[in-house]
Amino acid sequence: MDTIDRAILEILQTDARTTNAEIARRIGMAPSATLERIRKLEERGVIGGYTTVLRPETLGFGLLAFIFVRSDNGPDADSTEEALARIPEVQEVHHVAGEDCFLVKVRTESTTALGHLLRDTINTIPTIRATRTTIVLQTVKETSAIPLPAEAPADA
Repeated sequence: MDTIDRAILEILQTDARTTNAEIARRIGMAPSATLERIRKLEERGVIGGYTTVLRPETLGFGLLAFIFVRSDNGPDADSTEEALARIPEVQEVHHVAGEDCFLVKVRTESTTALGHLLRDTINTIPTIRATRTTIVLQTVKETSAIPLPAEAPADA
């Protein structure tokens, strides 16, 4: 990946709706060459897709919480992680090292809804032994953007 690819990725991370012609203008390349680079980034899996970012609070999902989950199915955690991933309010499931097995990011309408989610859905998964929940009071930064490193020196 060179500096042109990085420039394309920076533009797309900021606004994935930027037209091919606009990207080409900003990086100083022909639109056809720019499109070919974007296609190659997609084929290599660098670009995994394009999405719309919704603002959860405007849709009534103003409560953000992180749930630490302990399960008893050890290294074969597939059944637990699959069950957690199927829950609509769950945005992220991370298998983690440490005391807990999973870190789960959820969004709900209220603390009441969060309580129902924990009691009626998450804690009914047979392999789950314990949960600890942290409610977010304020989000200072939330992004899906990846910091793109500067090009590595040729002798590295």
